Amino acid sequence: MSARLKTPPVFIFVGHSGAGKTTLIEKLVRELSERGLCVATIKHAHHKVQLDTPRKDSWRYKQAGAAMSMLVTSDALQLVVDAVDRREPMQLAQRFLGEADIVLAEGFSHAAGEKIEVLRREHSVIPRCTLEDELIALVSDMDEVYPQLPHYALDDISGIVNFLLARC
Repeated sequence: MSARLKTPPVFIFVGHSGAGKTTLIEKLVRELSERGLCVATIKHAHHKVQLDTPRKDSWRYKQAGAAMSMLVTSDALQLVVDAVDRREPMQLAQRFLGEADIVLAEGFSHAAGEKIEVLRREHSVIPRCTLEDELIALVSDMDEVYPQLPHYALDDISGIVNFLLARC
């Protein structure tokens, strides 16, 4: 995918806590990057997280009323933005991740968008999502759950990447 997309395709990975979503996404990012794609990720946190260090410059700018505050170092940047009205993965990708070829989001089970569920028998036999939730595939050791959908083993990174790229 050499041409940059205005809004990159977004795939949402859902599943119960401890199912392996983060580890899977980490492996997918590595494989997609090795194939030459620019990959962005979005993680949904269910708890409040301090995004900026209190009393530091960028924090002070936000406190003063800046809509966005960016901290740039020699090798990275952090953007803190008010996102009260645009918090869904597709909205975030459209607003901030236009230079990415593909976006992998974690969590967001109730958000609109194509979802891949990580479901492992040892954590739960009940999926978080249904077909009506835009579920498109399972990464699972349970073939009996949604047999009409593609199933991938947790270690089938190449197969999952090929599936994602085919949907782009």
